[in-house]
Amino acid sequence: QVQLVESGGGSVQPGGSLRLSCAVSRSIASINTMDWYRRAPGKGREWVAFITSAGRTDYEDSVKGRFTISRDNTKNMVYLQMNSLKPEDTAVYYCNVRPIEMNYWGQGTQVTVSS
Repeated sequence: QVQLVESGGGSVQPGGSLRLSCAVSRSIASINTMDWYRRAPGKGREWVAFITSAGRTDYEDSVKGRFTISRDNTKNMVYLQMNSLKPEDTAVYYCNVRPIEMNYWGQGTQVTVSS
């Protein structure tokens, strides 16, 4: 059983930054792709970004140029650096492997962007 623990969320003003972390309970060196997702109040889950073991990344259009995903295989960690945050980024953020493992979902970390 793999555990995913997200952290680093908080409340920030528009334009602020946060760095989210995803701690994985086993080695991620053999995990090809890791994703970040988010769920805004009253909305469904939305894919945010992915990173492959080769370092290839992609982002949902609304976060391109503002968010950066990275991974550290030596620490079994995946990160999401979020800059220029907007109120519409308010959500609970989650990480998961690809393809999604439903029983891997963690508690997520709350990000609130408000003035």
